[in-house]
Amino acid sequence: MTNSSSQPSATVIPLPSKKNTGKRAEDKWSPQVLKFGYTALPNLLLRAQAKLGISPSQFNVLAQLAEHWWDADKYPYPAKDTIARRMGKSPRQVQRYITELEKAGLIKRIERFSGRKSQINNGYAFDGLIKKLKAIEPEFTKAANLKKRKVKKLETAAVS
Repeated sequence: MTNSSSQPSATVIPLPSKKNTGKRAEDKWSPQVLKFGYTALPNLLLRAQAKLGISPSQFNVLAQLAEHWWDADKYPYPAKDTIARRMGKSPRQVQRYITELEKAGLIKRIERFSGRKSQINNGYAFDGLIKKLKAIEPEFTKAANLKKRKVKKLETAAVS
């Protein structure tokens, strides 16, 4: 027997919607802001900036270079003029920051050419920075573990 009335024969129960945890980048920054993309930087780089001897301007240059590093096996190659414009600095000043980062062993310039003797934007390798971050990681892990133990000790003492 078919139900000829316009009433549904079963009750429809909506599925619970997934609770928005607010952890996604779009939840924090908004889709409007993120439509231009975002850059992944390791938190260790942020936390170890002083230990690595990186000035705020040098850090900004590293972040600008990283913004162009899309594939792990391909070097980023932004123009110094682009970085300078974004930072409100001269291309020559950006070149100085890059030289300082290179002398510190954090980046390496890779010359690029289009055809014979026609140099184009340099590529930049982050191998030195990655090596230094790996070397100091145990120190930061040790400090984080010590902090966790102190917090746990305080929590245990408060419960007792």
